[in-house]
Amino acid sequence: MNHKELIASMATKMNAPKSVIEKLLETTISTCTELLVEDKTIGFQSFGNFEVRKKEERLSVHPSTQIRTMIPPKLVVNFKQSNILKDKLKDLPHHD
Repeated sequence: MNHKELIASMATKMNAPKSVIEKLLETTISTCTELLVEDKTIGFQSFGNFEVRKKEERLSVHPSTQIRTMIPPKLVVNFKQSNILKDKLKDLPHHD
């Protein structure tokens, strides 16, 4: 599902204009981005938590050339799903 499809789905479920839903979604994303930049954790009840974690410097080896390269440390966003979401996903068929 892309951005426009998400807005259309939310507008239908909420019986609201797409323009209002688009503004709500953009504000939510903007606020979440600001909070993550401030190193805050964001929790959505029954969905999960987003937090910034530091990945340490590591050694990488190119599989075909065997050239070794140091990958510098970086910050990444980590998502941990809630138990409610985990239980809902557990019953879905696996995609292979």
